[in-house]
Amino acid sequence: MKISSKEYEKFSKQIILKKFGIIGQKKIKSSKVLILGMGGLGCPLAVYLASLGIGTIGIVDNDKVELSNLNRQIIFNSKDIGNYKVNVAKKKIKSIDKKINIKSYRVRVDQKNIQKLIKNFDIICDGTDNFKTRLLINDYSLKQKKILISAAVSGFDGHIFKFDFRKKTPCYRCFMPEVPYENINCDTEGVVPTITGIMGTLQANEVLNTILDFNSDMERKMIVFDSIKMNFRKVNLSRHKECKNRC
Repeated sequence: MKISSKEYEKFSKQIILKKFGIIGQKKIKSSKVLILGMGGLGCPLAVYLASLGIGTIGIVDNDKVELSNLNRQIIFNSKDIGNYKVNVAKKKIKSIDKKINIKSYRVRVDQKNIQKLIKNFDIICDGTDNFKTRLLINDYSLKQKKILISAAVSGFDGHIFKFDFRKKTPCYRCFMPEVPYENINCDTEGVVPTITGIMGTLQANEVLNTILDFNSDMERKMIVFDSIKMNFRKVNLSRHKECKNRC
């Protein structure tokens, strides 16, 4: 995987970092990252992955842009209302780096397509907005031994997990075994737009840590962020002996 002179100039500020270098940039360029959900999390995540120079980015969403999306889904503007999110996002990502290979899927993630969607990607980023889909993504990422970086937001709070299913590790079902009776999401609870930007950016940062083999201390942990108190805390996760995945 070669880095051209123009790419070297474009990414020079990260390449000069001692822990990064040309080798790191080559790893980034050869990486394949899938974003499930082009909402408040997926938009900043996509922007920063493109800015890093990720070689292949997959984007999955079947929704159209609505007016209520615009306060937090930073890729879109009022001219995009009524257009499919993946179509708009593909153009915006290409405008950041035209060399990125964008694979767009205008579908809703379900049991029929999840296996095929994640098959050809190294890192899976979950930015979906409901527990049923998150558990589905978790189960199939575990089956295919993928790296899963999952984030969620509600109100003024956010959390993020990383599961490296190439190893023995807890999974999302160890934390949330089944779909809860009440489905908590932005539609039911509301959300402050800054928290989606923060958590989506943290997902992108953890993608970078993963590609460069940095130890971010995210193994078997969940980060919880309270945006009012400006407080980050880590919660230890353990494998649940009754987890249906037997992870």
